[in-house]
Amino acid sequence: MNLPVLSKDGKDTGRVATLADSVFGIEPNQHVVYLDVKHYLANQRQGTHKAKQRAEIARSTKKIVRQKGSGGARHGSTKSPTFVGGGRVFGPVPRDYDFKLNKKIKVLARKSVLSSRASENNVSIIENFTFEAPKTKSYLSFLNALSLAGTKTLFIIGDYDSNVYLSARNIPKTKVLSVDEVSTYDLINADKVLISEGALSKMETILN
Repeated sequence: MNLPVLSKDGKDTGRVATLADSVFGIEPNQHVVYLDVKHYLANQRQGTHKAKQRAEIARSTKKIVRQKGSGGARHGSTKSPTFVGGGRVFGPVPRDYDFKLNKKIKVLARKSVLSSRASENNVSIIENFTFEAPKTKSYLSFLNALSLAGTKTLFIIGDYDSNVYLSARNIPKTKVLSVDEVSTYDLINADKVLISEGALSKMETILN
């Protein structure tokens, strides 16, 4: 697949970028995409949730009422889950939600999403550029030139550029990441994927 290389002003530079079929032209595998997104979201969970169980409640252990004759249940402690303020049965405890996912599955998942985005004409190639200083206005002008203002966009650059990153940081629905930082979740969460020329060759090297 060939795509025109656009300038940061949204104009055609006259150059053409060739997208590798091995990365942008495969048959998407939806199941591996699901697994990789699930793995990513699981890693975002802190797992610090905790509810006190019966043994951890600080209350008197004195028997509430006598064993027989009250006509009610034979309660032995107010720590029981049946009482307000008592312990919780099978409550959440701190745990790690991470699970193992093979590297090849992660690579296939990213290829699948990139192929889907490319087939939907939602991938654009941008020439390498930077800003003289970090300014939100500069990045907004870039998005407006591409008619993408208000659209969920992911801009993938070859190497970390603080001026570009900081310029986009305060803009809603916009994210700037280097090739090494991109996850399947980031790709699938964007409606439009912008890839710099430097990032394209680097991405194809990593995913092949």
